[in-house]
Parts: sequence; structure tokens; C-alpha cells
Amino acid sequence: MEITLLRTFLEVSTTGSFVSASERLFVTPSAVSLRIQRLEGDLGRPLFTRSKAGADLTSAGRQFERFALGHIKLWEEAKQQVAIPVGYTQSLVVGAEHSLWPRLGFRWIDQIRQQMPDLSIRSEIGMPDRLTRFMIEGIIQSALVYTPQLRPGLMTAKVMDEELVMVASWKSPNIDQIREHYLFVDWGPEFVQAHAIHLPDLVHSGLTFALGAMSIDYMLKRRVAAYIPARSAAEHIVSGQLHLVPDTPRFPYPIYNVWRDDLDEKVIEAARSALVTILKGVEAMQSDVIEQLAKISDEDSVAVLGETSL
Repeated sequence: MEITLLRTFLEVSTTGSFVSASERLFVTPSAVSLRIQRLEGDLGRPLFTRSKAGADLTSAGRQFERFALGHIKLWEEAKQQVAIPVGYTQSLVVGAEHSLWPRLGFRWIDQIRQQMPDLSIRSEIGMPDRLTRFMIEGIIQSALVYTPQLRPGLMTAKVMDEELVMVASWKSPNIDQIREHYLFVDWGPEFVQAHAIHLPDLVHSGLTFALGAMSIDYMLKRRVAAYIPARSAAEHIVSGQLHLVPDTPRFPYPIYNVWRDDLDEKVIEAARSALVTILKGVEAMQSDVIEQLAKISDEDSVAVLGETSL
């Protein structure tokens, strides 16, 4: 049975829509429909109930889903095993959200390689739903995400709190100058809600990015203020390219490590140990930024975005 057909089936199952599945697979909805029809023809049973609302799995579809996941997992394991370069004994595929690669994901890989020089490593990038799906299918074994999705066969542990801070691209910024130059970076529902509570005048800024830490590249060449990770802002603050905005609250945004529960114990131990090692430096970097923010603010400590006591 073709892997392409199985992946198409799982995309429709995950999204509940032939159109959404086609967008993820970069094919037309009719191509998705034809692939599902081929599967249903081979199996002799309908896998989905079609309606204007989307596509729901039939009882046969739910039974087939377990087979499809298992088949793709075996296929991915075989590909990874065959693809291990000469001189390496094991392989690991890690993933992370876009904003978690700079100064975290890359250093994670460096540290893993130091601990296991014979481990071949490949990386993936994506949003939490994509990374989760890849882990379920066996394409990825471990990932760093902000919003983990609990699934059977996956283990989750909190890594640290990412400190989001407001910075501006001009010298001596203050909160009164921000509105006309504010870039709202969408860090997810919790951030949006907290931001609306504490900074309601900045919610509808007219400019919104869902690019996380990548927004820094936009900021450096424009007169803009935004919330970005302290770890990403640190070097730009030191160089004078970005400046902390006094009297603005921070936002603790938890980061999680998710991994497959069937991952080799030595490999996951090395991966988790590597995280512990690099986090010491990252957390120290964050603390320095928060201390700087406290020094230039009127209060002795930096408030938390969204706290009702503010």
C-alpha cells in the first residue's frame, strides 16, 4: 500500500477536511479525494462520512487509522535506520517551533552531539500540530514546543519559562511612545488574553505578526516595539540595536520537551541532559535582561503581563 495514500488519509483524519488536507499536502482537493477513493476501493469499505461540515471517520476508518499510523511509523523507522551515515550507530530526529531554534534548539543539538558523537541528528521545524503529527507517525522522536498536545505514546516535561519582554528599536523608549509604532506579536491565546487585560490600547495596533522571535529581523530595520523572547533580545540590547521599554511587564511563556515513549533510553537521556546543560546559560541570559528592565523601571520588580493586581 502506498505511503502517499496513508499520509493523505491521516491528513484528512487529522484536519477533518479534504480541503485542509489538500493545503497541507500541497495538492488539489480533487487529488485528495481520488487518493481516499483508491484506499476505500482497496479496502472495500468507506473510511469517511462526507458532509458540508467536513469529513468524519467511519467505524472502519477508525480501525484503519491505527494501521495507517503503525505502517507509517515502521516506514519512517526503516528510512532512518537505512539513512544512518557511515561512522554513526544511531539516529535522532528532533523538532522545534520556529522561535525555539535560535539560541536554544541549535545549542541543544550541539550539546547532544558532544554527549553522543556517534549519533546522527536530523532536524525539523513547524507548528505544534505538525510536530505532534510527525511524532505520532515516528518521523520525529523529540521536540521543543510552547503548546504541547497530549497524545498516547508521547511524554511531556516542562523545560523552562520563556520570558517575553517589550523592546523597541529606538533609544530611550517609553510606553507613551509605543502605540504608533507597536507590532503585536501573537504568542498564542494565553498571551493575547493577558495582553488585553494589561495593555488594551495596544491590542489593535494595526500590525500583527505570528512569527515569534523571527519578528526581530523586521524590528531591526524599522521604528517598531514588540514583545520578543529575552534570550533573543539579549545580544541586540547589548549592541544597542534594541532597547527595553521601562515599566512594561514581562510574560512567562512555558517551553516543553515532548518525546516518544519508545525512544531509546540512552538517546533520550542524552537529549534531556543536553537541555539541562544549555538551559543554565539561557536562564542566566534571561535573568540579566529582567534585571536590566527592573533597574530602568519605577518598581523594584518587573510585573507579570495580565496579572489583575497590576
